[in-house]
Amino acid sequence: MRIARVALDVPLDEAFDFRLPEGLEAALGALVIVPFGRTRKVGVVVEHADASDVAPERLRDVESVVEDVPPFTDADLDLFRFCARYYQRPLGEVVATGMPPRLRQVKRRPIEPSPPRSGPPSFVSQHPLTPAQSEAIASVLAGRDRFHPVLLEGVTGSGKTEVYLHLIADALARGRQALMLVPEIGLTPQFEEHVRSRFPGATMLTAHSNLAEGERARAWLAARTGAAHVILGTRLAVLTPFDALGLVVVDEEHDPSYKQQDGMRYSARDVAVLRAQRLGIPVVLGSATPSLESFWNAREGRYLRMQLPARAAAGAGMPAVRTLDTRADRPQEGLSHGLLLALRKRLERGEQSLIFLNRRGYAPVLFCRDCQWHSSCTRCSANLVLHRQEGELRCHHCGHRERVPARCPACGGADIAPVGQGTQRVEETLAAALPGARIARVDRDTTARRGALKEVLGRVRSGEVDILVGTQMLAKGHDYPRLTLVGVLDSDSALFSADFRAAERLFGQLSQVAGRAGRGELPGEVIIQTDFPGHPLYAAVASHDYERFAVEALDERHVAHFPPYSHLALLRAEAQKPGQALGFLERAARVGRGLGGPVEVFDPVPSRLERKAGFERAQLLVRADARPVMQSFLGRWREALAADPERRVRWSLDVDPQEV
Repeated sequence: MRIARVALDVPLDEAFDFRLPEGLEAALGALVIVPFGRTRKVGVVVEHADASDVAPERLRDVESVVEDVPPFTDADLDLFRFCARYYQRPLGEVVATGMPPRLRQVKRRPIEPSPPRSGPPSFVSQHPLTPAQSEAIASVLAGRDRFHPVLLEGVTGSGKTEVYLHLIADALARGRQALMLVPEIGLTPQFEEHVRSRFPGATMLTAHSNLAEGERARAWLAARTGAAHVILGTRLAVLTPFDALGLVVVDEEHDPSYKQQDGMRYSARDVAVLRAQRLGIPVVLGSATPSLESFWNAREGRYLRMQLPARAAAGAGMPAVRTLDTRADRPQEGLSHGLLLALRKRLERGEQSLIFLNRRGYAPVLFCRDCQWHSSCTRCSANLVLHRQEGELRCHHCGHRERVPARCPACGGADIAPVGQGTQRVEETLAAALPGARIARVDRDTTARRGALKEVLGRVRSGEVDILVGTQMLAKGHDYPRLTLVGVLDSDSALFSADFRAAERLFGQLSQVAGRAGRGELPGEVIIQTDFPGHPLYAAVASHDYERFAVEALDERHVAHFPPYSHLALLRAEAQKPGQALGFLERAARVGRGLGGPVEVFDPVPSRLERKAGFERAQLLVRADARPVMQSFLGRWREALAADPERRVRWSLDVDPQEV
């Protein structure tokens, strides 16, 4: 009897045994259609066997093999198995995470294969390299035939993209493929344009969740069959199978968007490094402000650190950064007098400006001055954000919407008003304060339509926009030579966050958005509105001294025993009934402490957003000095937790959490 063990996307760890009928061949890694309960599913053959622990009369047959999808390779399956073990998720879920939904459909139209990729495409070298760029490229190419992790640390505008393109050109010239990861979908059009213009004739495809299902499936197949030269994508692209992968690039490697926040909570950056290690190829991690983990790995000699210390454009220098004391110059509707004066000067000179505020909507909350009622979500422990142009109050966590009330719902008073500023309100304020200025707002609301972001950024490049107002979507990756002023609003709240990564994130965010100014011949200026102008973090941003900040931050992490000097995992739980999630975690803590070993199990606490979409949420932190110790503990702990009789609590493990 021939047995195929098939991984299915179900919440169970084990693969399922199916009988292979006579005459049906299903290779290791092949996609197969199998009966499952009262339905049918697409699964992946992960093992062959001659016998099964399942009684013969209970075994069911594999129905068919999916013919238009090539099997996964042994290397692909090994990667999936590692992710399943490390991130404590079922193997079938990991495989499904790495596959487009279209390929997991039992009934679908066949997908036309892409034509085989041609020989190495030509490479158009447009810019002379700086000595630092040439050295960085040479350092990567010196290890191109082995696992060679390189941390490329370059100030904003230093030409990291040019380094990436030369490295991709070398990989393609050797008949290999390249994978380039970017943290956000909004950055893919710009990089796609770069690659297409520099590699005429190359087959370059994108992979991200906003693609149509058929388009994403074709890109996946083109990578697997070798038809694609370059795949450009967000974090989900890291699990894409390749025929001959020769280079991995992770741009903005510090960005928290690389960490998946539900399902298999994997870090695409870490998986990229692991994948390069297993394939024996170079991996380049690029950033102006590397994550402290990557910086520490470079200090410890695990990564080669290469630096691009100056901007690549002739005559371009780093912008001057100054703080504006908002205790003396009180902002009106979010904008101080000093910042408005600076904006007027740029308008008079025909230069462009950017106002950065990482809060969309009109105002964070609607407030009644008579009874102190405020607009709050009934399903989440969060405020409803006013979107005045749409006439709605919206929850940015669960999506709940309701109309803006004419009077206070609690007391009936008419004195209700928006409190605080969002991007909509700042846009409105600028239009009133600077008549005639051409203002464009870029946030999730204005760019929801496909192609909208590309359209507005095209207007900026053509000089049709004077002032950009936007969120973190604009903080990285964009290059506008006539943008000379950046104004930063409301960054102080991150200075006092309980999250140990908050300072690192704020420094990176401010450095990135500051880097949009003065990238051409015109000098740039950055104005940070703050109540704390003397704060050391702002001083580090002003001096563009990442290394000093990183060294001091690592010293603090060492004292507090936080990563990279320890390893963390979070057990997250949620339930509809109050107290159930915390009760489950209290039992989980007792079980964890009973397992023994050098693992610190903290007490459970409510999550930062305690209630979301009607569920009470809580979390439990565990910490260990060594990664193998943590992995051994998590495997035993998870097995014990699965036996808990409470079935009304949803729980998951988050290994190496980004938010604690």
